[in-house]
Amino acid sequence: MPTECYDSGMTSIKTTSFHDSELLALMDKLLPRAQQVRHRHMIVLAGNATWCRDTGMRLVVLSKLPRVTWVSSEQQKNADVVSISTAKKLLGQERDAIVFDAHSGFDPDAFGAVSGVVCGGGLLVLLCPPLAQWENSNDPAAERIAIWPYNTEDISGRFLRRIAGVISASLEAVTVIEQDAMLPVVHAFAKAQNFVDIPDDIFRTDDQRAAVAAIEHVLYGHRRRPLVLVADRGRGKTVALGIAAARLLQTQTIHIVVTAPRLSAVQPLFQQAQKILPEARVREGCVQWGDASIQFIAPDVLCLSAVSADLVLVDEAAAIPVTLLQQLLTRYSRLVFSTTTHGYEGTGRGFAVRFRQTLDEQTPGWNQITLHTPVRWAENDPLEKLVFKMLLLDATSANDDQVGTATVDNVVMEKISRDALVNNEILLAQVFGLLVVAHYRTRPNDLRNLLDGPGLSVYVSRYQGQVVATALVATEGGFDAQIAEAVFAGQRRPRGHLMPQSLMVHAGLKDAAGLHCARVMRIAVHPVLQQKGLGRQLLRYIRDDAKKQGADLFGASFGATESLLYFWAYENILPVRIGFRRGHASGEYSVMVLMALSAAGEKVYAAARVRFKRDLPQWLADPLQMLDVAVSAVLLQGTDVAEMALADQHDLDMLLGFSKGERTYEDVLAPVWRLLIATGKKPTGSFSNIEHRVLFTKVLQKQSWANVARRFGLTGKAEVLTHLRNGVRQLLDR
Repeated sequence: MPTECYDSGMTSIKTTSFHDSELLALMDKLLPRAQQVRHRHMIVLAGNATWCRDTGMRLVVLSKLPRVTWVSSEQQKNADVVSISTAKKLLGQERDAIVFDAHSGFDPDAFGAVSGVVCGGGLLVLLCPPLAQWENSNDPAAERIAIWPYNTEDISGRFLRRIAGVISASLEAVTVIEQDAMLPVVHAFAKAQNFVDIPDDIFRTDDQRAAVAAIEHVLYGHRRRPLVLVADRGRGKTVALGIAAARLLQTQTIHIVVTAPRLSAVQPLFQQAQKILPEARVREGCVQWGDASIQFIAPDVLCLSAVSADLVLVDEAAAIPVTLLQQLLTRYSRLVFSTTTHGYEGTGRGFAVRFRQTLDEQTPGWNQITLHTPVRWAENDPLEKLVFKMLLLDATSANDDQVGTATVDNVVMEKISRDALVNNEILLAQVFGLLVVAHYRTRPNDLRNLLDGPGLSVYVSRYQGQVVATALVATEGGFDAQIAEAVFAGQRRPRGHLMPQSLMVHAGLKDAAGLHCARVMRIAVHPVLQQKGLGRQLLRYIRDDAKKQGADLFGASFGATESLLYFWAYENILPVRIGFRRGHASGEYSVMVLMALSAAGEKVYAAARVRFKRDLPQWLADPLQMLDVAVSAVLLQGTDVAEMALADQHDLDMLLGFSKGERTYEDVLAPVWRLLIATGKKPTGSFSNIEHRVLFTKVLQKQSWANVARRFGLTGKAEVLTHLRNGVRQLLDR
């Protein structure tokens, strides 16, 4: 019987199939150390799929860990298995071991999510091809970034090469067992601060205790002073929300509303509340304690409904569109926003940058509390650090003091290769860090797309070597006649070609099929350098490069906001298409903006622009009734429909009479519409003026009296009518 040595630094036998006794010896060395310091460890089984799955099953059986879940496309006998596509349902739960089967596909989002459910002293077992060969494998998860005409075999292996490299360089956090290799040495665990449970029936850490006190203060303290609760995963913030909610129900009769991207994300909150209130009446998403209650309501439903709440708890706020958060902030006076700093559904840093500005403007007395101490594992957990490094969850942009003096005159712009990006960790972290801050829904899979996405170009502006702005640009279009016919007929939707397909299907412009389009997927400027022209400068550089490469059209698609529309319009890149439903990611109506770079592009662009200007007033009156008023005003700029001019002096007389209360709204509906179109298409500065906003909502968007009153907090039709009359008077004065 071969023997092995773990403590002398020697490796042992070379074998293709380890005996159970050998694996048991490995577990006997590994698990007691991990459980002693409550750290987690990763074991990598690298080989062919059959060997990995067989060895993985033997290993978890020998470990005797009670709560084990496999993430795999293959069912395992007598094992709890979830698919990669449904792995996120484990968020908020706890497991002693997770077996992640990368032979089923290494999905970065799923891997990051399930790593956070492993408890201290537990294992994350990764099954993968041999590390040196992994980048050349046909990974099923690459399907997520494969665009037409590419398939998974065409996706580069840069991302997987980097993952394998990080693993190989992190042996203090990983035990790698390779097929046809020798059993590894078990490395000593890094020293950890001893995990000491707080001697309390409820709280696990002092951080959690402080968080609960801060949440309770939101209800008892001054109105309109929201709390932002920030933590990495495993710090017990969702449980803290549950503790606070249950304790508040014990003291008074109140209605607490909980909202999150999905009910499953806040199950720990309701479980904790039930634990504290064992006699409460419970149904899915609701805990009833006498006449008091804790109820889950989805964010979009909460914003559209007139729900009464004494306290609103918003969990995983970084994964909720900022527009919806802003509506909640306006509607409710006592709110707690909880977010994960380095998340898997949305990043808390992007949320912090964008939403902090809104909080400063609307509720300057807001507070923040951060939970540092882990609940599920001890501090300095090696697995947490490893996953952060693998997925760049802690990527940050360049230091503020290094780039503060950058200007449009002293930066260098260039297109950089993805090979250069993957071989320069500092450059990669700065580029990805900027994208994280600029876009609050950046996910780990975006890192894979950055490194491997076909048809993607990366541009940067650098100041003294530091990245101060970056952009991702997708090449789209160029369909042949057969594909074009199928797309135009609605029979095919080739993935990754948003602009030409939208022009063909929605605008009816078949000529767009053969055009080559350059679409700016993301553009980001360092937070300390915004509003200094660096974004527009990089945009012009990209436009000129796209034209040299033969692009016919240049543009972007994004959630429409007033500031973004003005940013693109400044470069004469104008709206040609708007969606009629809010996007899941942004919470805004998506708008596509374009400019032509060739004669063929000009023909398509001009036709799309004419249709947009002609049809927009009718869209505002029907499918876009809920579009933000300020966005409506910007979109109307440049429209020239014949009916937009006021008809005659009779119109003016009728409008003047209405403003004085001498005419009914119905009598002057048409003249008011013409007045609003004629004046609303011009810049009006800030649209905080409630009279203008009420006019847009009632007259252009044709909303009911009740909806208008509810939207602006008015008492009813009479008060709405007063604002309409005042608004008409202001427009006539102008």
